[in-house]
Amino acid sequence: CRPAGGDNMAIAAAAIPPTSRGLCVPQRYVLAFMGFLAIANGYIQRFCLSLAITEMVVHHDRVDHDADDIVDLTSCPYQTVNSSITDAIVHTSAQFDWSERTQGVILSAVFWGYVLTQLPGGLLAERLGGKHVLGVGLLVSTLGTLLTPEVATLGPYWLIAVRFCIGLGQGVMYPSLNVMLAQWAPPQERGRLGAAIFAGAQIGNVISMAIGGLLMRYTEGGWVNVFYVFGAAGLAWLALWEILCYSEPESHPFISDEEKQFLMTQSVGQLKSRKDLPPTPWRHIFTSVPLWGLIIAQIGHDWGLFTIITDLPKYMKSVMHFSIAQNGILSAAPYLAMWIFAIICGGFVDFLVSRKIPITTVRKIFISIAATGPAVGILAASYSGCDKVLVSVFFTIGMGLMGAFVPSLKVNALDLSPNYAGTLMALVGGIGAISGIITPYLVGLLTPNSTLLEWRLVFWIAVIVLVSTNVVYLLVGSAEVQEWNDPLSLEDGRKPSIIPKKPSNQEKFSPNGLESGAVAT
Repeated sequence: CRPAGGDNMAIAAAAIPPTSRGLCVPQRYVLAFMGFLAIANGYIQRFCLSLAITEMVVHHDRVDHDADDIVDLTSCPYQTVNSSITDAIVHTSAQFDWSERTQGVILSAVFWGYVLTQLPGGLLAERLGGKHVLGVGLLVSTLGTLLTPEVATLGPYWLIAVRFCIGLGQGVMYPSLNVMLAQWAPPQERGRLGAAIFAGAQIGNVISMAIGGLLMRYTEGGWVNVFYVFGAAGLAWLALWEILCYSEPESHPFISDEEKQFLMTQSVGQLKSRKDLPPTPWRHIFTSVPLWGLIIAQIGHDWGLFTIITDLPKYMKSVMHFSIAQNGILSAAPYLAMWIFAIICGGFVDFLVSRKIPITTVRKIFISIAATGPAVGILAASYSGCDKVLVSVFFTIGMGLMGAFVPSLKVNALDLSPNYAGTLMALVGGIGAISGIITPYLVGLLTPNSTLLEWRLVFWIAVIVLVSTNVVYLLVGSAEVQEWNDPLSLEDGRKPSIIPKKPSNQEKFSPNGLESGAVAT
């Protein structure tokens, strides 16, 4: 739909976010919803193996301990909560005899590819637009997911190769969406829209764990169905993405004149067009102290997150002895809490910014919550012994607090440089994702017997990494736009800013002023 009045519309209305009229839906909200589903699908396909592998692989029980053994340092009894015999034995379709180390390599393989395509994905999205870059990437990921059951029967090395390809496809996901967010999200809505889009990761984990567990428990095919169902969902998303979403407002056939004018003034008007974008200022980027603070914070966040996402299902089965259905639901609970907290934080971040709280202060507060909260929760869970209720509660609360990273850590690259948001997101995400390569393999090495004591060491390492990297960010992190965001200003000595296409309108109507509006949330 196209509301009339493009030329006669009062210019002052450009500073007011347009709302839907009749059946008209603001297209930036459609993009946010589809971006949310994109990340949800990506995380489902990336981590559904973490739960499925607990049923794919033959589990070798340790030798029974004497009654005098210290149970909280070795193993937990099987029957500590009510569970039917049927629930415990149905669908034990394990057919692969892979060691813990081999499982660690398989689970980490997706991150090998994920790291490699982050930077190329960001550069391509900046030059070509994010729509097709993201679409092709998730097509590769979806096809790899659908092929997983057949490839697994060929041997672990074939499965490692497919998981590597899935990672290649998913590496472009965040850089592409960050480029599109810079085009579609006005500064005063960036916290909410960013939180809505990036919270797809948490919902993806909830679906992957909860629905995956139910599919393995109640369907005839068991773990095989997990990959077929989630792969089919990826194909459905791809069809909708190609129809509904576009890289930039100017090229969207369904956008209203009102919304297009608003975005051209508030968001797109602050950015250089892809054709006019100067060469990437690599030297200034790689020597940027605030950027390295963000990268280090991302490493810590990813270390804690990937340790839990990748290996919590194994801990719940091998140590706590939950059934597959219980495992799926309880492994999903932390990410549901994370999603809810992320949405709450998104609105609160925008509120604090509207109250003139310095954006750097806001980012540091919420990034600190996202680091220290999980650290405390993980540590408390590891010292809860075999109390299944306490373990579940502490993991859920601790990881729920990690949701504060969505409207802080995830949009900080956009704060530093809207013009090069894709490149920065690629660098931050790519280097941070190295944690995903290390943690599954390290867990496999440290937990050959899956005892409580072995896992406690894993959790202590995660806590130390989370806290230490957060301290670094507190010291050097920033949310101010960097001077290299406009390389031409470095040459003629102008004050660093985002050069708008319509400086007079932007300066007049931006609610936060020219420069502050560029990095408002």
